[in-house]
Amino acid sequence: MTTKPKAKKFRIRRNPANPTEGEAEPVRQSVPAEEATQPKAPTPATDPSARARAEQAAQPAMKGQVSSARETNAETEIETIKKEGLTGRQLRMARRVAQKHNLPATSDYDAVRLLRQNGIDPLKRSNMLELVVPKNESQTQVEAKNEEKSAKVQLPQTVAPQKQTLPSTELSPAERRDREIGQIQRDIAKRRRKKLLLLLTRLTAFVFLPTFIVGWYFFVIATPMYSSKSEFLILQADNASGIGGLLSGTQFATSQDSIAVQSYLESKDGMLRLDRDVGFKSEFSQGWIDPIQRLPQDASNEEAYKTYSRNVKIGYDPTEGVIRMEVIAADPAVASQFSEKLISYAEERVNNLSVKKRSDQMKDAENGLEIAEEKRREAQENLVELQIKGALLDPEGVIASLRSRINTVEIQLQEKELELAALLDNTRPNRAKVDGTRGDVERLNDVLTKLNAQMTDASNGENSLAQLAVRIQMAQADLVTRDVMLQASLQQMETTRMEANRQVRYLTTSVYPVESDEPAYPRAFENTILAFLVFSGIYLMISLTASILREQVSS
Repeated sequence: MTTKPKAKKFRIRRNPANPTEGEAEPVRQSVPAEEATQPKAPTPATDPSARARAEQAAQPAMKGQVSSARETNAETEIETIKKEGLTGRQLRMARRVAQKHNLPATSDYDAVRLLRQNGIDPLKRSNMLELVVPKNESQTQVEAKNEEKSAKVQLPQTVAPQKQTLPSTELSPAERRDREIGQIQRDIAKRRRKKLLLLLTRLTAFVFLPTFIVGWYFFVIATPMYSSKSEFLILQADNASGIGGLLSGTQFATSQDSIAVQSYLESKDGMLRLDRDVGFKSEFSQGWIDPIQRLPQDASNEEAYKTYSRNVKIGYDPTEGVIRMEVIAADPAVASQFSEKLISYAEERVNNLSVKKRSDQMKDAENGLEIAEEKRREAQENLVELQIKGALLDPEGVIASLRSRINTVEIQLQEKELELAALLDNTRPNRAKVDGTRGDVERLNDVLTKLNAQMTDASNGENSLAQLAVRIQMAQADLVTRDVMLQASLQQMETTRMEANRQVRYLTTSVYPVESDEPAYPRAFENTILAFLVFSGIYLMISLTASILREQVSS
């Protein structure tokens, strides 16, 4: 309940004796609160304010009382509004709307007037619904206190007439308000029930029904599948040394081979080989398998590979170096047979990988050893040929002997030349001695020339001893080099053989495949719950997207 503000209206009364002087006399004007509850226009008998206005109209007009045109228009509009027969509830609503829009209304009728001047319809349903709020206990107590206060008579205001005990079809404003609020609440509840029903319908169509179909398939239609699990690992030889020896006992030594084996078993090549050996396609094309898991009779390799990828699961654990394999089939014996075949394929693949690498390394080492042996043989043959060509076993000794003879001849030649010079220094030299000495000098020169020619010049088309000695030294050095290279090739051959032995891989099966007694697939309950979560997530994403789009379009 809101207390109506009381405004003052001033009228100027002029003194007849002195028209220029006047005093302002306040005149209160109030609008009764219960006046709006009457459906008809107020009468002087029931409305004190109307009775007062009627008495003023009956009295002669006083001179000097003048009102402004605005006040006169406002009173005229208020009088017109009063004649419309608005109810008390409508007037209170208009007063609240005026307070909401911060309009200085002095009464309920004035609130209606100000709202209409501002282009607001106070009787519009949307404006009324904005002011309707659900009651709570505190608001009920405040309204009760306000009603007690309003029961007290405060002049000037009209006193509400006592309720008649006679039957009447008209409702009081409070009852009418309660009825309208109840109607609004019923409409809201009806809309909520309708939205809830639509939500349940959508959930049933997009979540519950698909989940039921999926669960019905897994529990009733799906063919039981048996799984055969096995584990195997790839080991390296134990005679490794160096850095390879440090990694030989870890999973890093054979990780590449394990990954290669896993890729081969998961490839289409492995599927085609399994189909050629044990008939993979024919096993999954049997008529008693359900349509979803069954392969067509004329299935292509792509379709068969999809089924193979779904039923053959291989995983490599890098922390332990173990390859885990699970094969699924409609018959437990067939699943175990498929597992054994795939393990044999993996072992063969491991052997092929290591054999090729080892054979290539050994082949290169053997070729290097053969080349080193051939080169050493050639160097040895060259040295022997040079030795045979000079017919000497020790050319260095021969050269030293020649040098000694040349030195001896040169010494004798010098002596003879000195003797000849001494003979020629005489005044009358002995002709016979001079000629003999000159002959000795010439003969020594001839011997020295022959010895030098034997040392440096070629005779009978053969090389000199110096050149032959140099060639023999080079051939000996080449032979020594070829011996070193041959020893290196032999060492490399042994190293390669040891490396090849270290590169040998062994596939060891730690868990052998065993026939299963009970089917492992399908997991009906888990798959049904998963389907429910998937459909719920899809529906939630679509609902959120639609709500966001609707909000963007409406804004």
